[in-house]
Amino acid sequence: MAYNLKNKLVVAVSSRALFDLETENKVFEEKGLDEYYKYQLQNENEPLQKGTGYRLIENLLKINQHFSEEEKQVEVIILSKNNAGTSLRITNAIHEYKLDILRSAWTSGSDTSSYLKAFKVDLFLSADDSDVINAIQNGVAAAKILPSHQDVHNSLGDQVRIAFDGDAVLFSEASELVYKRDGLDAFIKHEQKNKDNPLKKGVFAKLLLTIANIQKKFKDKESPIRTALVTARSAPTHERVIKTLNVWGVRIDEAFFLGGSEKYEVLEAFGADMFFDDQDTHLDLSVSVVPSAKVIHKSIEEFQK
Repeated sequence: MAYNLKNKLVVAVSSRALFDLETENKVFEEKGLDEYYKYQLQNENEPLQKGTGYRLIENLLKINQHFSEEEKQVEVIILSKNNAGTSLRITNAIHEYKLDILRSAWTSGSDTSSYLKAFKVDLFLSADDSDVINAIQNGVAAAKILPSHQDVHNSLGDQVRIAFDGDAVLFSEASELVYKRDGLDAFIKHEQKNKDNPLKKGVFAKLLLTIANIQKKFKDKESPIRTALVTARSAPTHERVIKTLNVWGVRIDEAFFLGGSEKYEVLEAFGADMFFDDQDTHLDLSVSVVPSAKVIHKSIEEFQK
């Protein structure tokens, strides 16, 4: 019987998002693809250090300890632009860190995002801008892993803790565009006028709903996964957010309406294994305290200019 990836939380992660391959990427950028492949083959047995996405992946996989093999809730897939010949260094590291990752795809430089739907992917983590943009444009929650301080790569506990920004992440960017175009006062008026109209779903809404389905399986005990909304909104614009989540029938374990104040200290206190935001102003600070990833809203044409 074929293994079914449906009804699971499926996370695809690039090798550079999971492990620290910045030295290797520098070889690629400076000397080209052939030298990069040569370097990987020569260093096949050299251990790899943890990357920004490692902490999240490690704790997500721990959720499966609560279920039988047939009922596993989380599936992680390596989706890499490496070729199969250089993949052994990555798979060696997976084995060394005892990560339960069995499935992988190696595209030899081709766009990895075209395979996301084939693998039923709910979340894609990559260090490549264009792959992230392509994934988002195809309706898949995706984010660019950002280089983080080495100290944030080790898990603080077994519970997965994921923090989301609101507008342009969990929710559509429509309200954020009002703010950018017309300013704060217009944004507040717009949100008050539409407080009873649920916000449209953003690219990460489906991921949140999938997480919520896992949480429902732990009604009588502590869930192995916890979520937080960390948004620059404040009263009175928070009302529309709360009503939207109620309409979706989804719970956020912790919510912080910061009114434009810095997010990074809240994120550190929450102990996020990953923080998803679309604004550099918040991410520039968060990377020093928690693993962070950018949700890129940009067309490929804009990116290539």
